[in-house]
Amino acid sequence: MEFGVFILAQQRGYHQSSKQVINNSVEQTIAAEQAGFNNAWYAEHHFNNYSLSPSPLMMVAHCAGMTKRIRLGTAVCILPLYHPARFLAEVGFVDTVSDGRLDLGIGSGYQAFEFERFGVKLEDASKIYNEFLDMIPMGLTQKTFEYEGEFLKLPPSSIAVRCQQNPMPPLWITSGNPVALGRGVSENHNLFVTALLKGNDGIKELRERLEKVADDNGKDLDRDVKFGFLRCGYASDNKSEIDAYLDCARFQRRISESLKFRRAQSEDGYMIQEVPSPTDMSFDELRKNLPVGSVNQVIDKLLEEISILKPKHIALQTQLGDFDQKTMLKQIELWGEKIIPAVNKELGLKAAA
Repeated sequence: MEFGVFILAQQRGYHQSSKQVINNSVEQTIAAEQAGFNNAWYAEHHFNNYSLSPSPLMMVAHCAGMTKRIRLGTAVCILPLYHPARFLAEVGFVDTVSDGRLDLGIGSGYQAFEFERFGVKLEDASKIYNEFLDMIPMGLTQKTFEYEGEFLKLPPSSIAVRCQQNPMPPLWITSGNPVALGRGVSENHNLFVTALLKGNDGIKELRERLEKVADDNGKDLDRDVKFGFLRCGYASDNKSEIDAYLDCARFQRRISESLKFRRAQSEDGYMIQEVPSPTDMSFDELRKNLPVGSVNQVIDKLLEEISILKPKHIALQTQLGDFDQKTMLKQIELWGEKIIPAVNKELGLKAAA
């Protein structure tokens, strides 16, 4: 099982400076490599405190110079907000400076607040995304290419800095739309999925949806599809420490939904109001749903979730809200020292059996 850290780069209040949030994100990447994680993933959002990472490709390029081994991924580049020529050129450049360590996660986006400020219509997002998905393999694998779509147009062009990975960095598709996931499956790309803060029932439903997507596209989910699972998890014998992490996880869901459904506005044009959501769960519910608790409890819950969903990759959310940085660095170290080896040992024994 591959393990990654998912770094959202959130700012919960003005007690966190933007510099501090970004520095913490870089520090978590370095710690993840030292702890033995396979990947670090960076989000993309704009104009508010939900995520301070406006360019995951820039995060990958910077962190590539701070690391040696860990793969670095975009989770995800919001394709409709890019010009295709610049996007393709930067992908080639970033894969080069990272020495072929780029995992290219892509999506169509969902926050109208962001699209409005880029002058892009949210209702056009899926069409623009699909044209990008046509163009990306052409631009990254062909010496010269051209494209003529409804939204994207490029005359005969060549990407100057070629990717180090052959033929191109792996694509990771993130979407709640089964059609978008189906195209990813049919074209042999990887998927990135989440059950949000739901428990085993939500994971079972997710597994069933993925099985249907794979089957509808003539694929076997376990044999033919690599997919990653984004998950909150935390190991500690200190209940208050776990509750602090769960509080940050609930904060993340609250403002994500506020931005998506426009339920809450920003008082100052930037910091999104944190207000209770109709979908809020209590800490008791979250402790039941998520792999949190003692080290052994986390290992057992992870193994249970893996047996249901059968992902190939788990991305642990390490940067949420204003969780204490020193405590999270110790948590990353703990996962590398105890949790990841124990999970992989158990999975290896089951595979051998």
